[in-house]
Amino acid sequence: MRTHVVDHPLIIHKLTQLRRVETPSNVFRDLTGELVSLLAYEASSSMPVEPVEIQTPVTEMTGSQLAGPKPLVVPILRAGLGMLDGMTAMIPTAEVGFLGMARDEETLNIVTYAERLPEDLTGRQVFVLDPMLATGGTLVEAIRFLERAGAARITCITLLAAPEGIKRLEEELGDLDVELYTAAIDEKLNEKAYIVPGLGDAGDRLYGLAE
Repeated sequence: MRTHVVDHPLIIHKLTQLRRVETPSNVFRDLTGELVSLLAYEASSSMPVEPVEIQTPVTEMTGSQLAGPKPLVVPILRAGLGMLDGMTAMIPTAEVGFLGMARDEETLNIVTYAERLPEDLTGRQVFVLDPMLATGGTLVEAIRFLERAGAARITCITLLAAPEGIKRLEEELGDLDVELYTAAIDEKLNEKAYIVPGLGDAGDRLYGLAE
């Protein structure tokens, strides 16, 4: 389990705009896509490549292309869906699957209500998209699900993370080949398990329900 905080100036700037309470949902969606593309650039840096012979306008040469099998992008519904366009803009050849998971606000337990994935993930790199790593329950369940399906390597991309969520991932998934890329690690969780200072409910802000 490895955690990477990507503190590029563009990421820091866009994240600050994302946090602002006055940022409208349409701008929030645009900023989310831009942030995910920047995070995806870093998160995909170790993807395997293979040589390929090509013809340029001048001569033949040996270049490189992404090696198979195709990576799989898995947004966790619903908020992760708002990150999908930014991810596929960087890796347009990736396949897309979906996991529907939600936190019960009373018990804080994770409920899986939908799943649409290839039957066999053997040997594949999977990118999991979820805007907020709060308690860590959703990502833990998603990663376990994907690992059981045979995923060779799992990379999680979040906009924000709380120390409590990172600690839970390390304690429960420390022996798996998992990486986390995030734009920032915030201070803590509050009594309602929201990230502080955070940016509110990412799903509501993405889809205009917070306005």
